[in-house]
Amino acid sequence: MFSHIMVGVTDFDRAMAFYRPVLDALGVAFRFIEPDRPWAGWQSSPGPRPLFLIGRPYDQEPHAPGNGQMVAFMAPTRAAVEAVHALALAHGGSSEGAPGLRPEYHPHYYAAYFRDPDGNKLCVVCHEEQAART
Repeated sequence: MFSHIMVGVTDFDRAMAFYRPVLDALGVAFRFIEPDRPWAGWQSSPGPRPLFLIGRPYDQEPHAPGNGQMVAFMAPTRAAVEAVHALALAHGGSSEGAPGLRPEYHPHYYAAYFRDPDGNKLCVVCHEEQAART
């Protein structure tokens, strides 16, 4: 469905310091960086698309986060949701909702919400039922 998703940033180095550990923790493969432009991208697996991109706006105008826009990343487990939320906060993000069930979406929707240092809203979500403890 998607070719790519682009998120605008104001401070590229700060954004890289935020997104690299967050996306690494989700197992999203880093694809490229062009600091002179500046922009960087990560790619989906198994194919090359969709891409997740960060960079300064093409028109060189200041970045401004939108109200109502959000990018949600899939996590394989609830523990991964918790770990990524903590990583996001440790790398300059701010919480928009602690990890937890959101049954208003569906019974197993386990997510955390946060903003990157530029104010872009992000989510990390696991749709799987929690495994039974033995």
